[in-house]
Amino acid sequence: MSGAACSNYKFDTNNTLTMSKLFGTDGIRGLAGEFPLDDETVILIGASFARVLAEKLGRPPRFVSGRDTRESGKHIETLLHKGAALRGAVGESAGVITTPGVAYITAEFGFDVGVVVSASHNPYVDNGVKLFLPNGRKLSRSHEEAIEKLVSEGQKLNGIGAISGNLEAKSTYLDRYIDHLANNFPGLDLSGLRIVIDCANGAASKAAPELFGRFNASLTVINASPNGRNINKDCGSLHLEHLQAQVVEGNADFGVAFDGDADRALFVNEKGEIVDGDATLWILANHLHAAGELRSGRVIATVMSNMGLEAALKRIGIDLARTAVGDKYVLEELIDSRAEIGGEQSGHIIIPNNGLVGDGLMTALSLLNVLAGSRKRFSELTEGFQTFPQILVNVRVREKKPFEDVPEIADAAAVLEKKLGDAGRLLLRYSGTENLARVMIEGKDQIEIENDAKELAAVIRKAIG
Repeated sequence: MSGAACSNYKFDTNNTLTMSKLFGTDGIRGLAGEFPLDDETVILIGASFARVLAEKLGRPPRFVSGRDTRESGKHIETLLHKGAALRGAVGESAGVITTPGVAYITAEFGFDVGVVVSASHNPYVDNGVKLFLPNGRKLSRSHEEAIEKLVSEGQKLNGIGAISGNLEAKSTYLDRYIDHLANNFPGLDLSGLRIVIDCANGAASKAAPELFGRFNASLTVINASPNGRNINKDCGSLHLEHLQAQVVEGNADFGVAFDGDADRALFVNEKGEIVDGDATLWILANHLHAAGELRSGRVIATVMSNMGLEAALKRIGIDLARTAVGDKYVLEELIDSRAEIGGEQSGHIIIPNNGLVGDGLMTALSLLNVLAGSRKRFSELTEGFQTFPQILVNVRVREKKPFEDVPEIADAAAVLEKKLGDAGRLLLRYSGTENLARVMIEGKDQIEIENDAKELAAVIRKAIG
């Protein structure tokens, strides 16, 4: 779905994850060691994706896998390879590498599918599985359903065989990915810039310092010593306060924080202020527009993006189209509309000319490229963009029943929508990966919308919490 932002609320059912589905909006995710990431099910998932792809290709698939730094990662990766081998698939491992790194390697080296073992920004106890096709897109829903069907049927596997292919990580894959990123910015010189990089003790811990070191910047690297359990722990894109302090104390020009698999990034300017995904979209879209490279005249964002982004873009003649939450929905709209840039407030940014997967490292270089060529301070690049007051409240729920089917919630939302009118926006949606209802409100007054959000959250909690 797409179109201009509207002031009324929206029941976003595209992000509902039912018990019959393995795949949420960002692949399979759960507690490592528990369903669906218990050993037997992981082997089944490996065997199932290999079988589904073999039926599509007419031969066993070749695949490459990669993982973030969680202690459960290599074990899950090994089990996936074992399951896939039982269906004749041949796999290789890129070892610890970012999610977009796996997507790049899949296409560059002619693999049929890329497999990522990661739970992104979640704590180390969680993990997950994501599957990418060579074109950078995730598996279609029909393929996901076919895999889910095979797993639910508990297909017989006739024992666990040896891995077919080489599970020892190929360091050349990571090197080629870093070369690819650097080659997108020939001539970029960051001499004189002081940059702080927060690697979240995740997949960017080796790649980011090596990549940014190629452009002559003065680097301070934090949280780049993963031990299997410290990924995302009080660091990275979910905990920006440490990066903010480091930027200010070190008089740095630019700060970047990645999440666990580095498919997204958030930033901090020289004043210690956060530059989120909306502000990043504004900077990059404004730059493309000024250079005559935003030929579509539109930017793709999600229903979570702030109304301030839409207002700022509109002032310079750019339309904002919104999709459901999830980078795959942003990508679908980017491809369908041939737009040049899209992303999420959370920091997933997709620039199709650079690749079809959100890439935090690529996004950071894109911003630095604008900054280096502007002769401005980082804070000056966001001039013209001002966020509307916004509040997001999460409510843990026992079931993900459609909001419109719960009269108390539907009635309370309707009353609030009428109150907000054209000066605000209400969005109710469920998390795609957790049993959470999300209440997001934008309006003129921060205190007022916070009170409104708490009241509606209480209604939800009483009804289905």
